[in-house]
Amino acid sequence: MQSGTKIAVLSAVMLVTALAHASIATAQPPLPKPVLAFLGQEPFETGGKLWTRYRYFVANAEAYPNPLFAAAPTLPPCGANTRAARTWVDVYDRTGKRLNGFCALGSHTDLGQLWFALERNVLPPSWVYIEMNDRQTGMKSKSNEAETTL
Repeated sequence: MQSGTKIAVLSAVMLVTALAHASIATAQPPLPKPVLAFLGQEPFETGGKLWTRYRYFVANAEAYPNPLFAAAPTLPPCGANTRAARTWVDVYDRTGKRLNGFCALGSHTDLGQLWFALERNVLPPSWVYIEMNDRQTGMKSKSNEAETTL
């Protein structure tokens, strides 16, 4: 092999190796699994109807860095909110029916204020879970199932 060809091949191998290391170094770690816990129920009234709010928190909220909840105006909006958060959190019942969603959490501490509401005469599902969706990386993480009663 001529020295010019050897240099070209060696340069190509070094470039591919450098790019591989760069992508590994910048790869996002997976989202940790949220640990969902039930806080309690609270009655409230709105629009002339009686409701029950089922309140939850993520016990390992500190495991989620605040940049996950930064405003992300370059990503699709949440309704009219063009500065929706990078990471959205949805609450589901055991069958996968969406009960509520949060698209504007501002920091990991807001994971202490998750909820869904049902009219007072509606039986709640026995168990619910949340799914966190980092819209920037496409990573999702599903929590454990948490009860709806103490």
